[in-house]
Amino acid sequence: MTSSELPHPAVEDLRIGPILTALADDNRRRVVVELAERPDEERLCASFDLPVGKSSRTHHWRVLREAGLVHQRDAGNRLYMRLRKEDLDRRFPGLLEAVVAAG
Repeated sequence: MTSSELPHPAVEDLRIGPILTALADDNRRRVVVELAERPDEERLCASFDLPVGKSSRTHHWRVLREAGLVHQRDAGNRLYMRLRKEDLDRRFPGLLEAVVAAG
């Protein structure tokens, strides 16, 4: 099984507009909050219990990745995700803490 990198925005290219748009959705915000509980842990995307179909999940993962909130790794038929906590804390200090506090 090989692993491949998906395109992610560089830290200096992170913008608050796409991040807030991504966080406006309850399902995506819930994923970010769950990832923030263990920010150094990479999780299988299928491990999130979201009340949506596969195509909607795929859309949510893409929005989170393109906004710069998560890093994704494609490992064949499995997709892994982790929070870009260090990058987000450096670019937007306090943002993740506010999201987690809001639940």
